[in-house]
Amino acid sequence: MSRPRSLAGRPVVITGAASGIGRALATRLSRLGSPVALADVDADGLNATAAALHGRVLTRVLDVRDAEDQLKFAAEVQDWLPAPLAAVFNNAGVAVTSSVLDAVIEDDDWLHDINFHGVVHGTRAFLPILVAQGEGAIVNTSSVFGLLGMPNQSAYCAAKFAVRGFTESLRQELALGGSAVRAITVHPGGITTNIARNARVRRDPTGLGRSREEMAAQFEAMTMTSPDKAAAIIHAGVDRGKARILVGPDAYLFDALARITPTHYNAVLSRVLWRSRRKETVR
Repeated sequence: MSRPRSLAGRPVVITGAASGIGRALATRLSRLGSPVALADVDADGLNATAAALHGRVLTRVLDVRDAEDQLKFAAEVQDWLPAPLAAVFNNAGVAVTSSVLDAVIEDDDWLHDINFHGVVHGTRAFLPILVAQGEGAIVNTSSVFGLLGMPNQSAYCAAKFAVRGFTESLRQELALGGSAVRAITVHPGGITTNIARNARVRRDPTGLGRSREEMAAQFEAMTMTSPDKAAAIIHAGVDRGKARILVGPDAYLFDALARITPTHYNAVLSRVLWRSRRKETVR
């Protein structure tokens, strides 16, 4: 199979573009000459992203949970496109922290509607455009939590495992149909974004009484990758024709544990986390 064309200079769509990885992707690809169509439910953050770019930009306030509005956005993008669409990054995501025992169904539904159904709606809205072109990529953001199950992250893990399964199934369908359109899964590790600070947390599931801000600060202290670095890794992975992109050293650890010890990885991770927290305490 020949190596795909570079994304640089070619149009892309990015959801979740108001901050984090989405903003970093928009900044990177726009700087390389790509026209970017950006969407997010956060209008202020979306406008801030667009204002920092210098190339051609289309912005759309969009709730990815709305399948009909995703279809309308895809039609708007198709009318706006100055050239064939290179890639669609279904990147929008949120977090919930809770034990299964204490889970609130409204919180879980909110997360699943954004993290999984939002990806499905985005894929279904833009896939016909890519298939008609005969090229392009659907790039769906899963997580390292789509590789391993983690305590107090059942809703998030379920959605990210679902994104992984959905995208891998799509990849096989496209291959069997002889299509040159690609389906790519991205598995970021800990990225320094606002996702933990914007998470829904009713109470500390560990029983330690931490506030949401304290829990977010502890998460951020353990992140290993900046949004800009994540964007560079994702861009390089798409350009190299990868079907699955691991982002950050912790992503490679999670992937290795899923392969080597698929039922006992928590013991290894617990030791790693204990050591990292001990180092932070010593500092």
